[in-house]
Amino acid sequence: MALLDVKGLSKRFGGLVANKDISLAVEPGEILAIIGPNGAGKSTLFNGLVGHHAPTSGSVTFNGQSMLGLAPEQVAAMGLVRTYQIPRSFGQMTVLENTMVGALLRHPKLADAREASERVLELVGLRERTDVRAAELNVAGQKRVELARALATEPKMLLLDEVAGGLNPSEAIALTEILRGIHAAGVTLIIVEHVLEVVMRLAHRVLVLNFGQMIAEGAPQDIVRNPAVIEAYLGRKHRA
Repeated sequence: MALLDVKGLSKRFGGLVANKDISLAVEPGEILAIIGPNGAGKSTLFNGLVGHHAPTSGSVTFNGQSMLGLAPEQVAAMGLVRTYQIPRSFGQMTVLENTMVGALLRHPKLADAREASERVLELVGLRERTDVRAAELNVAGQKRVELARALATEPKMLLLDEVAGGLNPSEAIALTEILRGIHAAGVTLIIVEHVLEVVMRLAHRVLVLNFGQMIAEGAPQDIVRNPAVIEAYLGRKHRA
């Protein structure tokens, strides 16, 4: 049984159709990448999955249960959690304190939340920076704090929204290895990403959105050769 099952999902904002009839299924242990141009509806799709807004039509089932009508905190408690393109860390709080915000979902006692957070920070490469204020970190560090806080909720599935955005090539490669470790720890991943090197290194399968609709789906090596994807997203220079 699919861990996440989305059928006919559509979202309208007045006359704007942000998502149109999207259906997808994600198996436990899979890494799915979602790509497409800006404005294609990728972040809107994430928001619909985690309860930030209700879809206009369609269904979302996670781990066998409907997600429709649930608030984001209820969705997170069920094990479906997302990160954001722009990190939403608490700047005046330390790296550890930021991570504990997520860990408190499963560990209401502070000592337990701290212990769980320290394990997560080890996994994302921030164990030596626990006492640094989040605002003092560079973009790569703040992206890792965002990732750590989400991971500390102990999700079954993690939705990563442009987690490599703003990183230089070496930082992106280092992040890819961190994501491999998270996946190896048993977390299913859906990645919205413009950095194709990350997509090609990580994804088992790629879904392509354009103008709110799915235009292609397949293995990464097939997607980058797909004429419709080249025309809509990669550009004709990619074909050459």
